[in-house]
Amino acid sequence: MKFELKPFRIGHIVVKHPVVLAPLAGYSDLPFRLLCRRFGAAYCTTEMMLDRMVLVCGKLHHRMMAMTGDDHPLAGQLIGNDPAEMARAAEELCRHGFDVIDLNFACPVHKALSRRRGGHLMGSPKIVNQIVDAVVAAADRPVTIKVRQKLKSADADDSFWEIAEHAFGAGAAAITVHARSVEAKYSGQADWDFLAAVKQRFADRTVIGSGDVTCPKKAVELLMHAKLDGVAAARGALGNPWFFRQVCDVAGGDAPYHPSLAEQKAILLEHFQGACDLYGSQGPKIMRKVGIRYARLHPTPTKIRMAFVEVKNAAQWHDVLERHYDDGVLQASCT
Repeated sequence: MKFELKPFRIGHIVVKHPVVLAPLAGYSDLPFRLLCRRFGAAYCTTEMMLDRMVLVCGKLHHRMMAMTGDDHPLAGQLIGNDPAEMARAAEELCRHGFDVIDLNFACPVHKALSRRRGGHLMGSPKIVNQIVDAVVAAADRPVTIKVRQKLKSADADDSFWEIAEHAFGAGAAAITVHARSVEAKYSGQADWDFLAAVKQRFADRTVIGSGDVTCPKKAVELLMHAKLDGVAAARGALGNPWFFRQVCDVAGGDAPYHPSLAEQKAILLEHFQGACDLYGSQGPKIMRKVGIRYARLHPTPTKIRMAFVEVKNAAQWHDVLERHYDDGVLQASCT
């Protein structure tokens, strides 16, 4: 299989690689984004940030908003249900230096749904449209939206089409579509034919697809199948910042690159140091779940996952790497 990977646009921004890093709650922070960018991710989105927490700039959201000069173009993703609050939060993200404002109307987790946020709003297109209007008016840079196909699996797609039509008409620069219902969460098979229909209907607009992008081959297959402008890699990229390089390999007809144990160790140490720099003493705890994700690249993934599960501090983290990965890389420190 050979396939040409083409750049696409989000407003005035040119995204050089069509497979982008999706927002990943608890994972798509600054250290992980920088590693993904090194291996080819040309565009990233933060994990979702609650509008009112952005406005009070609590410690957690301050860390979510962390960026460097190498971390661009970058979208800040907002979740909320009040048009005025979402607009004010978007203004704050603009002041902070985000290149794009992304609005989440797709999150399927219970906490968001019970508070009438995220995917819950797929059943309330009027509110979605009001939020889009308010944020587009408030932001001085491109605004995009993240949606799902429908709220419940038995529903028609009418709300989706109303939301998408209104968003583009109001000035949204792009739409990212997860090809499942909110109710389905991540179960069942994503409806790639629906993504193809969305792109066909909005042929001159930027459409990014999401759903079942579990490996580099799937990313290329989705681009080919639905003729999308871009594909958002979520679960497939967890613990694998090399994912974007691997997409290029597959598109070029080559076997996807597999990092050696020595390279995995070096990247794990760099990721660990970045987490310690960002989160301080909480770094080892946060990196435990990250190490578990990286374990799938190891020749004995189950054994490595169990080793990372036991990690409680920096010394134990380094011990796992020394026992199970190649030697010769300097240890990171955590303050």
